[in-house]
Amino acid sequence: MNIALFGTSADPPSIGHQQILQWLDHHYDRVLVWVADNPFKVHQASLSDRLKMMELTIAAIQPPPHSITIHPELSHPRTIHTLEQAQQILPHAHFTLVIGGDLVPQLPTWYRAQELLSQVSLLIVPRQGITIVSADIDRLISMGTKVAIAPASTSIPNVSSSDYRNKGNSSVIIPTVAAYIQQESLYAWQTSPAPQPPNS
Repeated sequence: MNIALFGTSADPPSIGHQQILQWLDHHYDRVLVWVADNPFKVHQASLSDRLKMMELTIAAIQPPPHSITIHPELSHPRTIHTLEQAQQILPHAHFTLVIGGDLVPQLPTWYRAQELLSQVSLLIVPRQGITIVSADIDRLISMGTKVAIAPASTSIPNVSSSDYRNKGNSSVIIPTVAAYIQQESLYAWQTSPAPQPPNS
């Protein structure tokens, strides 16, 4: 059984996340999704809010996905610990870790990277504006993993969660997530006082 492991900080989940998940749903037996705290980032929304937004993002995929499931128990800042937990859930599966092209250079510096890479294959999703350097791929292969690059059709749009966090750019997220953010007042721009009309 071929299992895709897709973890993200999802602060908030974007249309890029949804696009990747839709492609994975058609190419893997199962897709295990989790939301985690990134040790290299400061998060604005709580883990529980980000999990809810990811659930909304998956629920909006059309046609409805058949292989995607959310696993909060996989959430851990260290990916090796996530893998160990996934191996307990599906002990005989073959795991492919899905990462964005922007993470390729830093992956060898991750906690217990050699051990992690010896137990998974990698699927690298291209990101617009990011060049995947062959020397970085060679380094990953030398650490014991197999590397595949997803088709250009899955390329992550040149949008990011920070576009919404910092500017309120609603074009990068789906409407149900935008509504949830507004309802919960999750981001700084959302909680700033509304401008008052001038006195007449």
